[in-house]
Amino acid sequence: MLILGKEVAAKTLEKITENTIEFEKKYSRKPTLAVIIVGDDPASQTYVKNKINGCKQVGFNSLSYEYENGTPEDEIVAKIKELADDRNVDGILVQLPLPKGYNEQRILANIPDSKDVDGFNASNIGCLCLNRPRTVSCTPLGVMHMLESTGIDLAGKNAVVLGRSNTVGKPMAMLLLNANCTVTVCHSKTVNMSQFTKNADILVVAIGKPKFVTADMVKDGAIVIDVGINRVDGKLCGDVDFENVEKKASYISPVPGGVGPMTISMLLYNTLMSAIARENEQ
Repeated sequence: MLILGKEVAAKTLEKITENTIEFEKKYSRKPTLAVIIVGDDPASQTYVKNKINGCKQVGFNSLSYEYENGTPEDEIVAKIKELADDRNVDGILVQLPLPKGYNEQRILANIPDSKDVDGFNASNIGCLCLNRPRTVSCTPLGVMHMLESTGIDLAGKNAVVLGRSNTVGKPMAMLLLNANCTVTVCHSKTVNMSQFTKNADILVVAIGKPKFVTADMVKDGAIVIDVGINRVDGKLCGDVDFENVEKKASYISPVPGGVGPMTISMLLYNTLMSAIARENEQ
């Protein structure tokens, strides 16, 4: 059975839109997301465009700041600090990856915890590890919503995450652990990876290799979430050999139409939650 992230996301966006209307009535302003992009990478530009369009869809204000590759790092940091001090800005996002030569960690460190709607800040990651989540990384949070949409109790399930990135793999593992799964993280140095994947009741794949997970690596009846997005011969595909793995999985997410739409909906959710929290602190 398919887990269609685009359907789960659509329901989420409806709720966000309703809550945004109430927010504007109560506080006489709209939630606002500020996006910073450096360079002219086509994929990054597309992602930013989709995020701005998402803001329009739910009734947010959006601010977009574009910088040429080679712009001094201090100039970008100065803009972040300006946005950090602006009480009408609820979320600040720096589109990743940054071009070579930029200190990503230094730049991101200037985003306040309360406006870190990507959930990449060390403090927010730390709270997730302590099972006291504030703002959670958008893609892993979206995956959890997709898993919850199946109605299956996750407690006690064997969950395997392929990939250990700071943006997906690590926070994904913590969310599954907090949901009482038994979690294994596999990565590029894992020996005999299939011995782990074959035991997975839940398999989340974010390893960055087209069609890497094949049917012989998957347990019958497993739930498979494909976070990967690759372009092969002009077509999008995930990190899972969808056509063959679908025959074994009880639930599986497609690419496209799976995790992708959830990432943006969770970004908007995080921005709304930030706006509400900040107004309550005023």
